[in-house]
Amino acid sequence: MACAICGIRKPRRFCPGVHGDICTLCCGNEREVTVDCPFDCTYLQEARKHEHTQPVNPDTFPNQDIRIKEEFLEEHEALLAAMARILLDAALDTSGTVDIDMRDALDALVRTYRTMQSGVLYESRPVNALAGQIFDFTQKKLEEYREAEREKLMSSRTRDSDVLLLLVFLQRLELDRNNGRPRGRAFMDFLRGFFSDEESAIAGPHASSLIVP
Repeated sequence: MACAICGIRKPRRFCPGVHGDICTLCCGNEREVTVDCPFDCTYLQEARKHEHTQPVNPDTFPNQDIRIKEEFLEEHEALLAAMARILLDAALDTSGTVDIDMRDALDALVRTYRTMQSGVLYESRPVNALAGQIFDFTQKKLEEYREAEREKLMSSRTRDSDVLLLLVFLQRLELDRNNGRPRGRAFMDFLRGFFSDEESAIAGPHASSLIVP
């Protein structure tokens, strides 16, 4: 029997992405490149612990004119956690989504909220179909969040400017966590891990561990 990917080397492990046995070399080389790896693959999760991506130079981040202070993030932890959860749910609800789709969606969301600063809303919906679905889902859930806030507090504490800054933060977080693989979902996996840890600890909507860039 030969590896289900290269057809040459002896297989050493079962790959749930190709539903067959593969060799360790193909597992390492094709993981999230040509293979859609499920989140629960033990080999993928082990690889996550040892991934060494090139640090992102903050000077290359988009929207350089937007400054985000750690104090702002701490003050808006609950909103940041809610937005990250919405974004993750949008991605998981959209079959086939990878990190680059989330990047496109975040870019479009940031551009849309930037137009609000001029007082004229212009939706910069992404051309990427998957990113477009994430964009629509996120917009809808953000509005529902703000509506629930208005009903509870009789006013909205969430300003468009706050949402913009947190979207830019999440955009930078995606760039920081992206492993550069075409089918990579390291950013999505990071968010999954964060919310899994939060829920298992019954910690509530605290986002301090999201504040990394």
